[in-house]
Amino acid sequence: MQSPISNASAIPDLGAEQPAAEKDAAHQRRISTALFLAGFATFSLIYCTQPVLPEFAADFHISPAESSLAVSVTTVCLAISILCAGALSESLGRRGLMFASIALSATLNLLAAGAPTWIWLLIARTIEGITLGGIPAVAMAYLAEEVPRERLSFAMGLYVSGTAFGGMIGRVATGALTEAISWRGALAIVGVVDLIAALVFLALLPRSQNFTVRPGLSMRTHLAAWLGHLRVPHLPLLFLTGFLALGGFMTVLNYVGFRLSAAPYHLNQAQIGLIFFVFLAGIVASSWAGVLADRIGRGPVMRAGSAIFLIGLLITLMSPLMAVIVGTALATAGFFTVHSIASGWVGQLAVRDKGHASSLYLLAYYVGSSVLGSAGGWVWRSGGWSAVVGYCGILFGTVLAIASILRTADIPSLIASNRKP
Repeated sequence: MQSPISNASAIPDLGAEQPAAEKDAAHQRRISTALFLAGFATFSLIYCTQPVLPEFAADFHISPAESSLAVSVTTVCLAISILCAGALSESLGRRGLMFASIALSATLNLLAAGAPTWIWLLIARTIEGITLGGIPAVAMAYLAEEVPRERLSFAMGLYVSGTAFGGMIGRVATGALTEAISWRGALAIVGVVDLIAALVFLALLPRSQNFTVRPGLSMRTHLAAWLGHLRVPHLPLLFLTGFLALGGFMTVLNYVGFRLSAAPYHLNQAQIGLIFFVFLAGIVASSWAGVLADRIGRGPVMRAGSAIFLIGLLITLMSPLMAVIVGTALATAGFFTVHSIASGWVGQLAVRDKGHASSLYLLAYYVGSSVLGSAGGWVWRSGGWSAVVGYCGILFGTVLAIASILRTADIPSLIASNRKP
């Protein structure tokens, strides 16, 4: 007969398991919070100049079209630099590159705030677009590597909600600060806040545990990685999803203001600026989408997000102002649902060279904003808001079809096949 002492070793040490579980949960919270801050900093810096374009036109004696360059030069350079940053992170590492990107971009925003001439402001914003590229692609890759698969959708959703919050604050708060102080003071405050966010980000984000630096990668290696991802089943469909989704969403945001400034609404610019509070719906939707995807799968949630966008789009055809606002909010929620799911799905399917895969997705994402958003302007001039609704409906109808294809895909077997050398 065994003594109680000899049996003691067979009893599980529940006290030891509990602290380990709590430590793991705290580790995941630090990652999620740090990446939320990274998303916030990125998008507040990108869009902080959008509400002050009229101020630029008045102070620098330039046309409205020229003033829009303060936003477009940043986003164009961002699209290009994202492709390079994802590849660069394979050699330099994820955490340090993201911190440097936030800190340098925030510093450049401070320089833009003090720019003595329009040319110097554009130079600062151009370089800022280049340095910002180190965050979006690398953040997606870091999450895919460091967060367990069952938590990835939630973590990616929280990161995307940070981008939505940053986009909203960058527009709304900068406009309010400009009214209270000046556009220079507003840009400077955004820069200081994001410098602080960079320091907190660095303090919170754990060092990579599942990533090995690969120094000395040649351009041929990078090209092979990008081309390899284009041959992975269903990854190109996710790249196309980003292209179509942001193109449709930015078209709605770009031209809903023109509709509200015309009859029968005649809203002024301050009132129209409040429409950007619809990003709150995106913040909620991103987190909700991640939680739900972990439970029922990514395909059904992406289908739901596409449908929500289309329903919101139809509601904006109604005349009451509240209907336009509610419809725009639903479209925002639908877009951020689709984006959070698609971006997380890229990290899941791309077993190797995740930075390259993320950079391809985001390149398509921002090119969609530029190309399809510009085409949306022609649609608006040709047929007004009803034409815009039809145009964006086609784009998101295609996204819904893609989500249906991905829903029936045998994703676990694809992941297994991608792991094979």
